[in-house]
Amino acid sequence: MTSPRNFLLIALLFIGYLFWMQWQEDYNKAASTNAAATVANGAAVAPAASPADAAAPSPPRADGTAAPPAIPNAAAEGEASARVVVNTDVLRVEIDTRGGNVVVADLLAYPLQPKDYAHPKRLLDSSDASFFEVQSGLVSAVGAAPDHQAKFSAEKLSYALADGSDTVEVPLTWSDAGGISVRKVLVFKRGSYVIEQREEIANHGATAWSGNAYRRLQRVPPVVDTSGIKGYSNIERYSFVGAAWYSPTDKFQKLKFDDFEKKPLQVEFAGGWAAMLQHYFFAAWIPEPAEADKYTTSTYLARTAQGGEVRRYLITAQSPSITVAPSETKIARARLYIGPKLQSTLDQVAPGLSLTVDYGMFTVIAEPLHWLLAQLHKLTGNWGFAIILLVLLIKAAFFKLSETQFRSGAKMRKLQPRIAALNERYAGDSQKKNQAMMELYQKEKVNPLAGCFPMLIQIPVFFALYWVLLESVELRQAPFIGWIHNLTAPDPYYVLPVLNALVMIATTTLTPTAGMDPTQAKMMKIMPVAFSVLFAFFPAGLVLYYTVNGGLGLLQQWIITRRIEAGEKASA
Repeated sequence: MTSPRNFLLIALLFIGYLFWMQWQEDYNKAASTNAAATVANGAAVAPAASPADAAAPSPPRADGTAAPPAIPNAAAEGEASARVVVNTDVLRVEIDTRGGNVVVADLLAYPLQPKDYAHPKRLLDSSDASFFEVQSGLVSAVGAAPDHQAKFSAEKLSYALADGSDTVEVPLTWSDAGGISVRKVLVFKRGSYVIEQREEIANHGATAWSGNAYRRLQRVPPVVDTSGIKGYSNIERYSFVGAAWYSPTDKFQKLKFDDFEKKPLQVEFAGGWAAMLQHYFFAAWIPEPAEADKYTTSTYLARTAQGGEVRRYLITAQSPSITVAPSETKIARARLYIGPKLQSTLDQVAPGLSLTVDYGMFTVIAEPLHWLLAQLHKLTGNWGFAIILLVLLIKAAFFKLSETQFRSGAKMRKLQPRIAALNERYAGDSQKKNQAMMELYQKEKVNPLAGCFPMLIQIPVFFALYWVLLESVELRQAPFIGWIHNLTAPDPYYVLPVLNALVMIATTTLTPTAGMDPTQAKMMKIMPVAFSVLFAFFPAGLVLYYTVNGGLGLLQQWIITRRIEAGEKASA
């Protein structure tokens, strides 16, 4: 993989792949993002008319059809709602008593900066710029029901997971003069990012109540730095951001924010879930396995506190009809996941949830590589050493292929003087020159393409490992040794990029250039410098992989070249 000719092939493919992803981002957007009316579930939805979420699209009717836009109540908008703060060992959340929604969620084990646990990663946020909330409620065609805007009452405004206790319950209550009361309870567990929710619907009236439960995720796209070369190498920009869902039939599906208006979701299935994904983290609603929910996506314009407009995106799961007879109580249950993409534990939460760690087309190869990397981390206790051991294992697996590649290169190196002579002799006749070269290759039993075939086989592994290092939240802010305190951030002193450039320069000296196009030969000389500049902004974990892989390849190439040259001297 370290031969400049082959590395150039990988580099061109890799850069082409990044260009294709950027083209998708720049030119595959929805036709308009500023229209006042947008399509949601097949029906026009008017823009929001207030800074508050009270102006968001109304929940669907009990029969499953889209409801007309909500008309904000000016008095209700001005009313302040209290928030319930809940602290566990892994989460700090704020629950708005308006709707009983989780509007803020801090992931306590994931600081914004390494070891700065006083400032954890905020996944859910009620501010305009980074708005991301999970909402739930009930809707009824025949009576009152507390939707995601209804005012609940809280017993107290602060809860904490006590020492020696494994759970903490947060109850919220709502009641109507007609006899319907709802007790929404959120259950937090120690060491878990799963919040269990149950809505206890009690009918104290004289007639039956019928309605549906719905849960949805609503957000604005996260802001990602894409400016300049630093933005180009920002791994966060290449991670999928948008809605996702899973069904036993269609498995894992996803929808970019740009496609919300062009490809609105409207399906029904049981045993699935709905989520909003971003780099490293996500939130998901997980209904009861036997509950056949209707899943839809929509988008609308909301007014900000400053009077501007921002587009919000929603994915909603609506339950089948629930009927509660007089003097009866029924419970609607669902689970909410708010946390990191921990691939090793997500499938224990719900089937297919580990697929939120999105490796794209390389999933089949990337998943075993991630598993192997995790096992090596258990062995070493350090993600940097785990990466080095992984490179060693990959090198061992492809040793024979690499040997074939380097032997071909060494033989081509031996033929350089004769190829140069042919270039000089047939300088004005390319047809005769090519014919003479083919005769030379046949006589010496050299296949000039032999070095490319092993590389083509290794390319899928190369890309798969790239995505493993890009998507693995376990590597986020992981230290290595010495000056490298964060494998997901660039090398602060550029040591690894410089070492990688030196390895590439040394490899270039062992690579035959006879018969190579002059432009390609110049690119090979410039490439180490160009890539050292590019790698200066890449995460240290990726550059560590390239450097170790390149160093091992250089060593293997040098040994094989020496053996072939020694064999020729012995024969002479």
